[in-house]
Amino acid sequence: MDRALLRPLLEGHWYDALSSVLDAEVRRGAATPELVRARDLATAAKRVLDLDAEDFESISAAFPRAEWREGLNGACFPAAPRSEERGALGSLVPLYELMLEVLDLRAQRHEPLQVVVTAHLIGEYLPQLAWESTLGHAGDPLVLGEYVGERWGTDDRACPHGSALRTTARRALHACSGDEAGYRAYLDRFHSRQGAALAICAMHHEATSVGERPDVGETCPNPCSWATRGTLDQQRDLDARVRLAIIYQASPIVGLRHHAPVGHFFGVPSTTEISEAWLATWTRLVAPWPDGSNPLTAGDVLGRPEPTEALPGMAALVSAVAGATMGPGRLLREIGATIAELEGES
Repeated sequence: MDRALLRPLLEGHWYDALSSVLDAEVRRGAATPELVRARDLATAAKRVLDLDAEDFESISAAFPRAEWREGLNGACFPAAPRSEERGALGSLVPLYELMLEVLDLRAQRHEPLQVVVTAHLIGEYLPQLAWESTLGHAGDPLVLGEYVGERWGTDDRACPHGSALRTTARRALHACSGDEAGYRAYLDRFHSRQGAALAICAMHHEATSVGERPDVGETCPNPCSWATRGTLDQQRDLDARVRLAIIYQASPIVGLRHHAPVGHFFGVPSTTEISEAWLATWTRLVAPWPDGSNPLTAGDVLGRPEPTEALPGMAALVSAVAGATMGPGRLLREIGATIAELEGES
C-alpha cells in the first residue's frame, strides 16, 4: 500500500476512513504489527471523535502506555459508581476541552450536522461546569450529598424545583450507592438534569434582585443555607455564570439540533444556517445586563481558542461559564500523531 495515499486522511482527521482502509489491509493478510496498531488507533480515534464517552474507559485500557491515556480518562464518565477515577464527574474540564477540539475538527471536515450536534452537547453540562469551582467537583453523585442538603430532593413546597427536578435531585444523592444498572440509568436519564436543579439553587434571591439580570427561568426565593455559602460576591459570580450557561442552552445554535434530522429524509443545516444561528446566539450571549455583570463581556476570564475556531467565541463562552481559561485540547491530534509515527515505521 502506498502510505502517501493515507496522509490526507490523517491530516484531515478522517479517522473513520483511515480505520476502514487500514482494516482492509489487515484483512488482506499482509499486516505488520505496526499496521495493526495503526488500525486500532484509528478506530479508537474515530470513537473519540464521535464523543462515544461511554467507551472511553475501555479505549483507554486498550492503550495502557499511551501518553494521551490520562486525558481520555479525564474526559470519560466512570463505568462503575464508586470507581476511584471520577473522570468527568470529578471535573468537566477535560471533557469540555475535548468537545471544543471535536467542534473545530468537525468544522474542518465540513460536517455541518456534527457541528450542530457538538454545539448542542456543549450545552448539556454547562451549569455543572459553572458549579464546579464552588462544589470542588462537577456534580459527582458520589460526594454531592456532602455539600447539598435541607430541601434538596425533598417534597418541601418551599423548594421551587418541579417534580422532575425533585426526582433528579433524589436520584443524584443515591446514584452511587446502588448497583451499576441503577448508576448507568442515572447517567443516561438524570445527570444532565442535575445541572438544571443546581442552576435554580444558584439563582437565589439573596444574591440578586428581580430585574438585575436576564430572566432565564425559575429562580429560588427560599434558598437553603448550603446554597448561600461563601461571600455575596462569590454567590453573585456563580449566579452570573449559571445564567450565561442557561442563555446558551436556549440559544438558536442549540435550537438547530432540535430541528436536525435523525434518520429522516430532510435537509441538514447548511453552513450558512449555522453561521446565522451562531451570530444570533452570540448577540444574545454578549448583550448587556442591567447590572453590567455579564461574565462574557467583563473580560475577567479569557478563552484560549485556536486561530481557526469553528464558532468564534465558543472557547470564551466556556471559559466565562467555568470561571477559568479553557480552549480546545489536543487529545485527538495526539492520537493522530501516534498513528503518523507508526505509519512512518510500516
